[in-house]
Amino acid sequence: MASEQTTFPQFVSAGDILTDMIRTDVSSWLSRPGGAGWNVARAVARLGLPTACAGSLGTDNFSDDLWEASVSSGLDMRFMQRVERPPLLAIVHKTQPPTYYFMGENGADLAFDPSRLPQGWMERVKWAHFGCISLVRQPLGATLAALARQLRDHGVKISFDPNYRNLMEHGYEPILRNMASLADLIKVSDEDLHMLFKGMPEADALAKIRSMNPQATVLVTRGSGQATLYAGDQQYSARPPSVEVADTVGAGDASIGGLLYSLMARHGDWPDHLKFALAAGAAACRHSGAHSPSLEEVEDLLK
Repeated sequence: MASEQTTFPQFVSAGDILTDMIRTDVSSWLSRPGGAGWNVARAVARLGLPTACAGSLGTDNFSDDLWEASVSSGLDMRFMQRVERPPLLAIVHKTQPPTYYFMGENGADLAFDPSRLPQGWMERVKWAHFGCISLVRQPLGATLAALARQLRDHGVKISFDPNYRNLMEHGYEPILRNMASLADLIKVSDEDLHMLFKGMPEADALAKIRSMNPQATVLVTRGSGQATLYAGDQQYSARPPSVEVADTVGAGDASIGGLLYSLMARHGDWPDHLKFALAAGAAACRHSGAHSPSLEEVEDLLK
């Protein structure tokens, strides 16, 4: 029987776990488990690595659905906590273009307590991922930033995806600077750059984010256009495989998940890792919702 120490996750995503409430008609709504951090965890788990999503859920029906979907995704449930607080909801009242707001005052997500995680896990994990609205919801944001610093001090590699949402419109720059300074890998989309640095040309916005941590590797995705990866003085570009798109929900989460999986589990150089990441994002686009592609799906596109 495997010892406790051999069963810790290699990857932990500590970030958004929420329910998307999507309006489908005047008085009809569809609820879907979601959240950028949770999607990234599911992506890495589906590709085949021991994975956890660290966070806190309520004890309501939405949280039950998230818990069950997490179990089905093979996530390490020792990293998910439950408290008697309301759930975090993203109310998507228009889908074209996406128009949304968040509900979760004093929400369950804010109660996440890293001291309750399994003893010894920091010595086993290889990468930890942070990003999106969890970093601007206090006191959770401060808790996660402190956790990222502690993990870095333990030699764990840190990835960071700002994943712009409207909660970041005011006062986000100190958080962005702090998380970028801790990151070994920063992933941004062209839309993120446009929204984070409004009115600034993309090249200038990219230069600004790179200046926050010149040692970090930076991946810039541009939808179906050419993505670029900056590693030190080197620059690599590639286009995602062409696929029939069902929708693009979760494509960015699948691409960063694919890149992290590739870095942890595959041999190759930066161009290989970049191609794998883009194939993972493209594979997610073939299905509606935040699809987590299997290793076979991604490898088929790489052929």
